[in-house]
Amino acid sequence: MEDLKKEFYERLSAVKTVAELDALKAEYIGKKGKITQQLKRLKDLPPEERRRVGSVLNALKKEIEAVIRERREDLLDRIKPSDPTLPGRLRRKGVGALHPIRIVANEILKVLENMGFEIGEGPEVETDENNFTLLNIPQWHPARDMQQSLYLNNGMLLRTHTSPFQIRYMKSHRPPLKAATFGKVFRADDFDATHSPVFHQIEGFAVDRDISIGSLKWTLEQIVKALFGEDARVKFVPSYFPFTEPSMEVSVWYRGEWLEMLGCGMIHPNVLKNVGIDPDEWSGYAFGIGVERFAMVKYGIEDIRHFYENDVRFLRQFRYENWV
Repeated sequence: MEDLKKEFYERLSAVKTVAELDALKAEYIGKKGKITQQLKRLKDLPPEERRRVGSVLNALKKEIEAVIRERREDLLDRIKPSDPTLPGRLRRKGVGALHPIRIVANEILKVLENMGFEIGEGPEVETDENNFTLLNIPQWHPARDMQQSLYLNNGMLLRTHTSPFQIRYMKSHRPPLKAATFGKVFRADDFDATHSPVFHQIEGFAVDRDISIGSLKWTLEQIVKALFGEDARVKFVPSYFPFTEPSMEVSVWYRGEWLEMLGCGMIHPNVLKNVGIDPDEWSGYAFGIGVERFAMVKYGIEDIRHFYENDVRFLRQFRYENWV
């Protein structure tokens, strides 16, 4: 496929007319084009190989479509007479677009806003109390080791999750509450295909009378269906988080398999007590979404490092999805 891509760009550099460009397009992505024929052969591959190769082929097809659009506009500009009285046209070449992480985050936040969640922000530099202690993670708790925190010289730390937003919001507001936030989090992780020391989360929570796991399940189902289609399903698997009880991990049935996507649960009574909310009167749920994980599944991206390397060949694939 790399040879096919190289061949296409070599041929493209020699194109001088719109007719030649149309012929080149038909040769590669037309009904009998080279890439189209490769896509038709996917059915003969094993399932795992089919998914990997299909993702690469579709990305290449999308890239070629975008490049041909740009080249077509360039060629048309050359043959059309200039008329200074005409209004200006939007030129797609060189116009920026939203990053895929921002695209996915906006889709999730839009769903939450439509359900009445207030979208807020919290600081990236946090106190140990907000990041751990008030979230039911005392000094001796082994969960602190799981977070691999990055402390500063003044005793503060770079937040390891967006959950401190819950604490700050519940300290300054009285229930009933529905709020969410999006932002960066930091952990002392290695930088490899599935881990990054800096990544993005969306934290959402609600506190009201008689909130149940059913409320949480319905909320997450709306998010999953908005991103992956009405046929997507969710599965709740028991897990452990110190700030929720019971705690669960959510898997999504997507493209024929269950994929672990996020953590959630009912807000622990101790967390409510720590911010002055009576757990005998109020209950709540909370969830944390790893935005990179959602984006990787949604777009078939296998290496998290692509999000941060600023490779134009990767980023240009999303140019026509969301204009800025």
